[in-house]
This record gives sequence, C-alpha cells and structure tokens, in this order.
Amino acid sequence: MKPVFKPALPVARGERLRGKVAVVTGIGSGIGRACALIFAAQGARVVRCDIDAESAARTVDAARSNGFEIDSLHPCDLTDPKGAASLVEFAAARHGGFDILVNAAAFGAFAWLQQMDYQTQWRRTLTGELDIVFLLCQAAWPVLIARGGGSVINLASANAAVALEGSPAIAHCAGKGGVLAMTRQLAMEGAPHGIRVNSISPALVETSATRAHMEAQPEFLERALAKAMIKRTGQPEDIAWCALFLASDESSWVTAADFPIDGGATAW
Repeated sequence: MKPVFKPALPVARGERLRGKVAVVTGIGSGIGRACALIFAAQGARVVRCDIDAESAARTVDAARSNGFEIDSLHPCDLTDPKGAASLVEFAAARHGGFDILVNAAAFGAFAWLQQMDYQTQWRRTLTGELDIVFLLCQAAWPVLIARGGGSVINLASANAAVALEGSPAIAHCAGKGGVLAMTRQLAMEGAPHGIRVNSISPALVETSATRAHMEAQPEFLERALAKAMIKRTGQPEDIAWCALFLASDESSWVTAADFPIDGGATAW
C-alpha cells in the first residue's frame, strides 16, 4: 500500500463566524493553527495561545500576511491554573468575553505499559491531554455563562475508540478517553446556560510531530492507513472544517456529540 498525502486545504474566506470571538489553544502548529486561521478567515476575532512562543509567533505572522488580525498570548502554560486563568482574562480584556473555545493544545508520551515511567510519561500525558482541558474549561465557564452561552470544542482521538496494533499509546488512549467522557458531562452541565460542548476524534493527522514519527517508522503509517477507508493521512484543515461547523450557529442543536474525522478508520 502506497501512502497518499494530500496538500493542505486552502483557507477560504467567509462570514460563518462573523461577530464571534474564539479562543483557540495550541496555535503554534497542527490542528490549533488550522482552526485559528480558518476561524479568522470566516470572520471570527481569534485569541490564541501556545506554550511555544516561537511557533506561535510564526502563526501570528502567517495570519497577518493573509490580512487576518489575531491576538496571541504566548508563551502560556495551560497545565497551570494561573496560565488558564490568564488566557481567559486576556480574551475578556481584549473583547469583553468570547463565544467559542477550542481545546486543541495537548502533549503526551508514547511507551509500552511495562516501559512507561509513572511520573514523566504517564502523569505527564494525563496532564497534557486531560488536565489541560479541565483547567481551561473551568476558567472559561463563568465567561461563557455571562455571554449567554457558547460552543466548546474538545479534541479527542480515534485512539479513544480503537487500539492500533503496534502503537504504544496506553497513556494517550486513557487521556483522550477521558476527554470524551468529560465532554458529555460538560455538555450536561452547560446546557442550562446555553453552552454546547462537543468533541472531534481524529485519526492520524499529518503534523510536524507525526510526520517525523511516520518517516522514522513507515510501518506505523502502513498500519494506520490499513485501518482507514480513505487511504491518506488527515490534514489539520480536515479537522478545522469540522470545528468550524461546531463553532458556528449551524450546529445550534448539536451537543454532547463526538465527530470521528478519521477517513473511516473507526467504522470497522
């Protein structure tokens, strides 16, 4: 099987998010970057953050070169309650609140069960994939309630639903499985306030991090594509277009749902 890579999709201009303010995390690369650029192109005022100041600055420059104005708080450590609070305060000070929250930031370690270190790999992954969502949602909740509602979009993973042979992802699976469960609970808690909460579960998406892994272990890519019906890797924009729908008023009757944007990988 020859892997097929698709070039990044173009960022189309429109007004699907006109008048809305969106907070997007992890904007330095990958899915967070694609969401920030597409949201801005569709009329949103975007506030974003990343712990990597250099990569975040590059995204800001890319936005400005396309005529989009994006406010960025970087570096910002969302694993610290103070960091999460500072992002919310920054967005509120800039725009009086926000309507959309995209929890795209995440980090984790991959190792087999018997080789995984508890503190530096297991605990660090749960912090980087689960705590990071909890802390920002908790900080953002009062702002969304005061706003009269909004849309929260969490990034889960196909690994929360299926195990991929040859992938040492036990901590990643646990973290993203927690994101799925937390999304449903948050949707229930948010419904009386007009807050919708949904998740997106991508399969293998081509980013700077995954590209290096695929190049080093081509057999991993082969196994991932063997599970997919569409024989290519995902692009960050594939995920961002789904996030755009969930952020817009087009999805006003959608909450507590998970969207497997995975080329059919979890369907069989």
